[in-house]
Amino acid sequence: MQNLAMREQVVEDGEQQLAFSATGSEYFRIWIVNLLLSIVTLGIYSAWAKVRRNQYFYASTRLAGSSFEYHGNPGAILKGRVLAVALLAGYHFAFSVSATAGFVMMGVMALVMPVLTWKSLQFKLHNASYRGIRFGFDGSLGEAYAHYLLLPLLFGTGLLAPLAHNRIKRFQHTESRFGASHFSYDASALSFYKAYGIMFGLFLVFAFGAGIVAALLGVTAENAVYAPLVVYLLMLSVMPLFFSMIQNIIWNHTRLGEHEFRCNLKWGPLCWIYVTNLLGIVCTLGLFIPFAKVRAMKYRVEAMSMLVNGSLDHFVAGEQSQVSATGEGVADFLDLDLSL
Repeated sequence: MQNLAMREQVVEDGEQQLAFSATGSEYFRIWIVNLLLSIVTLGIYSAWAKVRRNQYFYASTRLAGSSFEYHGNPGAILKGRVLAVALLAGYHFAFSVSATAGFVMMGVMALVMPVLTWKSLQFKLHNASYRGIRFGFDGSLGEAYAHYLLLPLLFGTGLLAPLAHNRIKRFQHTESRFGASHFSYDASALSFYKAYGIMFGLFLVFAFGAGIVAALLGVTAENAVYAPLVVYLLMLSVMPLFFSMIQNIIWNHTRLGEHEFRCNLKWGPLCWIYVTNLLGIVCTLGLFIPFAKVRAMKYRVEAMSMLVNGSLDHFVAGEQSQVSATGEGVADFLDLDLSL
């Protein structure tokens, strides 16, 4: 038994890359049934469709030989969607009545959204598990208001936007836990400023280049209609770079106990996946959507790894004993998923 334990330690100690085994053909069968049943039931089945989709993707994601599990309740998801639709309908109806009513409704939504986001984070993490241990989110409602209402209002635009973005990610990661162990997060605001600066710099360079080309070719009423297409292509090329930089910053500065995470998303492959996925969806009138989702998710998941310090089995066993001794402390109830 001691030799077996030593072999497990050797296997798990070191870098463990996440693996994603889902395939487009398998997911297509789930997706098409989910789509048809959602149409037939006027959207009601979409909550059950989400559970089936998440169960498939979680089970297809493996770390150190074990897969993740999803335990979401379709009823809770449906309740969240009904509430979201009611809020959006109320928003549009209020503006149709008067501008004053519309602004009042905007205020109501601003006050409600932090609560819904907080509940949604609790729901998503509580309903995910690995090797029998559930994840969780312990952030308070007051902290949710501070990060999802006050912080965006005070710092969410202009030069302070990267700072707000970093603070929100810090809140999400440090208040998340696996069993009884909290994640930690130490990314600096400066790293976010660098990513934002590169993104806006590239936008300016591309926009300037597009302006020169337009001036040389001569912009007329006939070819001006292609301007939105040019803007979209700029977004499609720059946003994957920004997304990959931000995800790398976030996960390369996140730890779970003694274990570290690594993320190595690259702009080139991600941009290629986005562009070819878009072409595939357009050329197949949407039937390529499940294949596109699997391609994007496979690359994103397999760019992640965990630097295991010691045996992951020992860590999980320790979490199991702590959770069994203290309980998960699941409050009031995690029965709402915003599901937008």
